[in-house]
Amino acid sequence: MKKYNVGIIGYSWVATAHITAINKSPNAQVTAIYSSRPHDDTAESEKWGTPIKTYTDLDAMLSDKSIDAVSITSYSDQHAAQAVAAARAGKHIILEKPMALSWEDCLMIESEVKKAGVKVCVCFECRYSNQFMVTKSLVDTGLIGDIHYAEVDYLHGLGPWYGQYHWNIKKDKGGSSILTAGCHALDALLLFMGTDVEEVTSYETKSKNPIFQAYEYTTSRVSIFKFKDGRVGKSSAIIDCIQPYYFHTHLFGSEGSLLDDKFHSEKLGTDHHLWSSLAMKMLDTGDVADHPYQAQFDTFFESLAAGEDMPLTSLKDGIKTHEIIFAADKSAATGKPVRL
Repeated sequence: MKKYNVGIIGYSWVATAHITAINKSPNAQVTAIYSSRPHDDTAESEKWGTPIKTYTDLDAMLSDKSIDAVSITSYSDQHAAQAVAAARAGKHIILEKPMALSWEDCLMIESEVKKAGVKVCVCFECRYSNQFMVTKSLVDTGLIGDIHYAEVDYLHGLGPWYGQYHWNIKKDKGGSSILTAGCHALDALLLFMGTDVEEVTSYETKSKNPIFQAYEYTTSRVSIFKFKDGRVGKSSAIIDCIQPYYFHTHLFGSEGSLLDDKFHSEKLGTDHHLWSSLAMKMLDTGDVADHPYQAQFDTFFESLAAGEDMPLTSLKDGIKTHEIIFAADKSAATGKPVRL
């Protein structure tokens, strides 16, 4: 199988996790890094174990014909322009969430990618976590029956202790509590329930704790999703909580329920007063080093070699999730339900 050469766009904290996962893939390696700050080629090559050329000119890196794909890990407000430039240069794209900070920019990315015929991996990597792969398998096998209501919540206080706090607090870079982080929970809800959302209603508020007052947007959001077939879902994006990281997942079905790593199924005939346990690695940290990029990126490069869109986190998947994200943002801003 071809070994893909990958250029990194934006040498950030997240980039370090991307580089590690890409270099561990049998089908890819990082050979270039673009950063607004100059870096030494020899030092970066020694650090990462592959020959790396560094750039401070993005166009120069994109013109390198030896680079097959790029991984965009820059500030969120730079994603759209950089993704468009990469597509026009004929590079396949790994794109960190959010894809962009406006729906119009997401549609622009989609248009340019389709024109160029390149493939995209959107970094909703939690879909590839052991926790959500096991959860999805349990749902698909019908052990809890047909889901009629679900809650998936992102609960992670992003204060001054958080590495990206200094820019994440800004409206023009973080966007909203759901765009900056809570989108992982909404995306997981769609993974389990499907994407046929008919209407979104969102409400938001903010902690009175002084450490969160620097945020230029509200930091607690709850969104209710009405599906076309009458099912209902709820997803919260709480980035001003004072507690350990928690990815709350509660699915309610016609034959049982799932709560995080526990479930009850009437189909198994177990005691409905007791939970049964699932052996899974939980999403219990916000550290990018623990994010499941490895499985996601391995799948992306395997799909590239097959000439196919990747499963679970393709451009089509990412676009649908972002359409619903921006509907939730609009509802919160207007105080009204938004129909899709």
